[in-house]
Amino acid sequence: MEVKNKELEKELKMEITAESKELFEAYAKDADNWSGNPWVTGGNVRLTKGQRGNLSHLKKLELVDTECDEEFGEYIIFTEKGVEYAKELEIDLSWVRVK
Repeated sequence: MEVKNKELEKELKMEITAESKELFEAYAKDADNWSGNPWVTGGNVRLTKGQRGNLSHLKKLELVDTECDEEFGEYIIFTEKGVEYAKELEIDLSWVRVK
C-alpha cells in the first residue's frame, strides 16, 4: 500500500496500538451500515470492557468522537483526521459527516 500522507502515518504509527487500530478498522468498515455513524452500543462491532480503553485512545488521537442518542445509545463520529486515516487503511469514509 502506497502511503499518501507520511506525516499522518508517522504520527499514528508511533502512537496507535495494534488493538486500537483493529477497533478503528472495525468501526470504519461498519460505518456504511449506519449512515456513517456506527453504534458503540448495540451495533455490529461488539465493544468489550477491555476495548473501552482502545476507544478512549482513538478519541485521544482525534480519530473519532462519540455522541449519545437518548433512545438508542452511543455512536461514533469520525473526525477529518479519522477519515484521512481510514483512507490510508484503504477504507473510504469520504462520504461521512465529520466532526
